[in-house]
This record gives sequence, C-alpha cells and structure tokens, in this order.
Amino acid sequence: MLSDPGLPWASRSRLSPLVRVARTVLEHFDGILAYFHSRLTNGLSEGVNNRLRMIARRAFGYHSPNALMSLLYLCCGGIGLDPPLPGLT
Repeated sequence: MLSDPGLPWASRSRLSPLVRVARTVLEHFDGILAYFHSRLTNGLSEGVNNRLRMIARRAFGYHSPNALMSLLYLCCGGIGLDPPLPGLT
C-alpha cells in the first residue's frame, strides 16, 4: 500500500480533526486510488435512487402499492405523454 509520508504524522497529531481526516484517508486509500484509475463513481445510482424516493413521497396517500409502481413507471419509463391540444392542429 502506498502512503503519503504526511499521513502517519497527521494521525499522531494532537488536533482531533486532522487525526480524523488522516485515518479516513488511510482507511479508504485503495478506493481513492481506484477512482483515479477508473474515474467511476456511484453518482448515477444515487441520482436514480433520489428520483425514486421523490416519486414515492408524492405517492403517499394512495391506497395500494400498484399506484406507486404505476407512478414510477410513468415518471421513469421514458414515455412521452404529449396529447395534442384541441384547436391547434
């Protein structure tokens, strides 16, 4: 494992925020390096999860889980519901 020479010093420091940062970096060092090699993050899955939770909050008050599932399919399914307006054809 590669390590920055400053991190062991920081982990022995008397400043508790500095110690906490140094320990966090040392614990997640392999994951930090993996990001710089692959540039992959979990941002896409977090965005989808946030959108699904927002839709689920809108569905409170419906009486069945089928209504929630229908709302999820409607909002995330990629279906365009753009009916033509009367008189504009």
